Amino acid sequence: MAVAILLVGGFGTRLMPLTRNTPKPMLSVAGIPVTEHQLVMAKKAGITQIVLATSYLSDVFTPYFGDGSKWGMSIKYAVEKEPLGTGGAIRNAAQLLDSQESVVILNGDVLSSHDLAEQVRQHEAHDADVTLHLTQVEDARAFGCVPTDADGRVTAFLEKMDNPVTNQINAGCYVFNPHVINTIPLDTVVSVERETFPQLVSNGAKIYGFLDNAYWLDIGTPKALLKASTDIVLRTGSGLAMPGATVDSSAQITGGSCIGRGASVGAGAHVDGSIIEAGAVIGSQAIITNSFVATGAVVDNGAKIDSSCVTKGEILPIPQ
Repeated sequence: MAVAILLVGGFGTRLMPLTRNTPKPMLSVAGIPVTEHQLVMAKKAGITQIVLATSYLSDVFTPYFGDGSKWGMSIKYAVEKEPLGTGGAIRNAAQLLDSQESVVILNGDVLSSHDLAEQVRQHEAHDADVTLHLTQVEDARAFGCVPTDADGRVTAFLEKMDNPVTNQINAGCYVFNPHVINTIPLDTVVSVERETFPQLVSNGAKIYGFLDNAYWLDIGTPKALLKASTDIVLRTGSGLAMPGATVDSSAQITGGSCIGRGASVGAGAHVDGSIIEAGAVIGSQAIITNSFVATGAVVDNGAKIDSSCVTKGEILPIPQ
């Protein structure tokens, strides 16, 4: 059975001011933190041992996830005092794994519904050193691309280019043979994407791509975070109110909006395509559209908020 490391140490600069007091992976998507979605995905694939590789605001994770028993998992925490890049974070966290099984790496920036169990199965069937989840995009110019041969073996890692040779891109979920992780130097800033993977290909290592075009989204911006949340909510209805939320009977919750635990929405308010985090207050007759209202924020009666991030005392437009 594979084990996993979840990379949750990023600063979330593109998500400011939402990440001023909340680490990016703990922001709400469809009523629960991004990290919880990933834990559920890992558990579905049969993974029960996970290390959270934390750094920025690391003390926020433990009170929520504890030892993982609520999810039927064992969760440990590796804390970086200084950011070490993806490779350094993986190497640091791997010291807490007491297994020589395949190691799944999940990226805290990504929500995906690809078949993780099949990715692990193919990795082990190939006796691969690393197997990357690849997805196809319409326009790969904004991404580095990852060509593969007829057997699915990765032939190169290419930077952004005007005329990409393939529309396959790195989707941010990896399965490692543990011996490869052990070659990454300890306490050193290393990027697996820019350093480790290209070097492995150059050395003839067995690096495979697992192509799966299921739902995939980089949630590193407020706009993308909103899309992820509304996409999930709209699978089951027009809106979602979490347990403990208070929504007046005359209020409208539409467009895949989610109202977090303990949040309240007043009479005649309309929340459309938005995330209202736990404990936020939406006044009566307020209109909230395509916006993120952070934990504890208050929107006044009759206010009109469109395409904005609302925190305590601050309203900033969401870049489009």
